[in-house]
Amino acid sequence: MGALIYTLLAVTAVSLISLIGILSLFFTQRFVKNISHYLIALSAGALLGAAFLDLLPESVEGAGLELSMIYILGGILVFFFIEKILAWHHCHHDEHYNHHKVLPYMILYGDIIHTFIDGVIIATAFLVDTALGVVTTIAIIMHEVPHEISDFFVLIYGGFSRAKALFYNFLVAMTHFVGVAAVYLVYSQSQNSIVYLLPIATGAFLYVAMADLMPELHGKANLKQTVVQLALMIFGVLIVNYAAGLAHI
Repeated sequence: MGALIYTLLAVTAVSLISLIGILSLFFTQRFVKNISHYLIALSAGALLGAAFLDLLPESVEGAGLELSMIYILGGILVFFFIEKILAWHHCHHDEHYNHHKVLPYMILYGDIIHTFIDGVIIATAFLVDTALGVVTTIAIIMHEVPHEISDFFVLIYGGFSRAKALFYNFLVAMTHFVGVAAVYLVYSQSQNSIVYLLPIATGAFLYVAMADLMPELHGKANLKQTVVQLALMIFGVLIVNYAAGLAHI
């Protein structure tokens, strides 16, 4: 029961990040774009830190090294496939629809899957260990901040009003709870299932950090920007590592 309460509190906190678009009342889209690479670097570091320093050790302890590596690899391949399907579906609307109008709905469709997976990962982590759940939640929140800001401005670009964009972002964020329900349904049937879900979650963190976020940092950044990005990635790692220490106290 304690794990469920912590999980619900965590996914509620993560879901509220979807309302970060309210900040658009105070910051321009240009300002957000200028700082986006730094936010992405910080979130990439947090995801890598959580994957390598917390999720991976717990996965190996629960499922063993060989089985963990197999499921981590499987997780990476599954998320690659999901992303390719979404990209394919998105690109093939151009011939029949107004791309400008369809884009927001493609973003929301992708976010439904994204938030469902986040709910699964958070619930899985808390079922294993409260400290692991805290670290995982922090890493996801740090990833969600730049992600939700970006999505909000894409919805505005696609013709949504600010109120409509906030409403749909928050509605999609409720899918976190569906992910939690799915984990507990599986867990109620077989408690051993958590052993396999954790390395899959590790694969998800690694894929998002290395396939989605880090490539965004390879643009036209100069040496100074690159050093700052690297420093922020390291800082992201240190944040989740420090959070893990506090959670274990």
